[in-house]
Amino acid sequence: MNLHEYQGKELFARFGLPVLPGQVATTPEEARDVAASIGGTVVIKAQVQVGGRGKAGGVKLAHSPEEAFEKARDILALTIKGLPVRRVLVAQAADIARELYLAIVLDRAAKQPLMMLSGEGGVEIEEVARTAPDKIIRRHLPMSGIRSWEARAIMKPLFPDPRQAAQAAEILTRLWRVYWEADCSLAEINPLAVTPEGRVIALDAKVILDDNAEFRHRDWEAWREGADESAAARLAREKGLSYVKLDGDIGCIVNGAGLAMATMDLIKHYGGEPANFLDIGGSSNPDKVTAALRIITTDSARVRGILFNIFGGITRCDDVARGIVQSLDASPLEVPLVIRLTGTNEELARKILAERGLSATTQMDEAVRMVIEKAQEVTV
Repeated sequence: MNLHEYQGKELFARFGLPVLPGQVATTPEEARDVAASIGGTVVIKAQVQVGGRGKAGGVKLAHSPEEAFEKARDILALTIKGLPVRRVLVAQAADIARELYLAIVLDRAAKQPLMMLSGEGGVEIEEVARTAPDKIIRRHLPMSGIRSWEARAIMKPLFPDPRQAAQAAEILTRLWRVYWEADCSLAEINPLAVTPEGRVIALDAKVILDDNAEFRHRDWEAWREGADESAAARLAREKGLSYVKLDGDIGCIVNGAGLAMATMDLIKHYGGEPANFLDIGGSSNPDKVTAALRIITTDSARVRGILFNIFGGITRCDDVARGIVQSLDASPLEVPLVIRLTGTNEELARKILAERGLSATTQMDEAVRMVIEKAQEVTV
């Protein structure tokens, strides 16, 4: 689950990270009242989960409550990279003497948390990594966390002032607690700012929570905002399906994450583009199959073909077939459907599909080539 900046800052504050006073607003009137309560100059920031807000006019300074009203009104009227701005963060503005970057992210290849630190904050870290990778300090952190003396040693090269180094080290140890105790896959501060007075503060917050840990955090539900979640993504979450929308035109419904990745790789290999990652898991519930087809057809306007790739182990092929038939009976597809079934109850599954005039192959390569060929004949 991706958090908005204001939500990330709420989480940071719980763990004692230094963030400036601020409050979210959904109307210009609310923004004016928040600005009045903070006093002085405030910054109005669009709350959308994309980068480039400043360049799009989604970040503005306001020197009075009346100006905050005007700036919030303008920002709330924006659409940034396809996302309408529904709320703004009104926060105390800060003078900035220096900007750095600090994050802890899961390094999936190494299977360890990875700390990234750079003196090049306030910009897109991807660009820094591409053009000046030597400016990013990378260090894997043990599951036991990071001790204070280790944090000070890490921060010392970028903070010659011992007082600032101590503050930055404290921020790093607290950021680790955020990452570990709040079950994050990313906890990022960009920029980590130094004020002219020498105070080190977290000016921004980007947090991604690991949905697999939601059972441990009942408070997360309050952070879910239906307006920011597509109908397909919401349905996938409710049905317990793993779903990621992509930019291609071949819809994929697969059981098992490994098989799903292999399916997408094979589609690419044969010249196609997958429209999604959708793993129905090991369940034999036909309702999950029906939900999967609804997700594909709801959230993928560009889809020209749909591929079922099922390797029946725990998952029973006959239950998948029943789910396909139920879904087609309720809502016929307007694009070609290709089915690959092999494994548990495979013959019964073929019989169920045949009664509906459908067939299935056992060969993965054949199914992938077939769905790409059929998709090329469809005009969307």
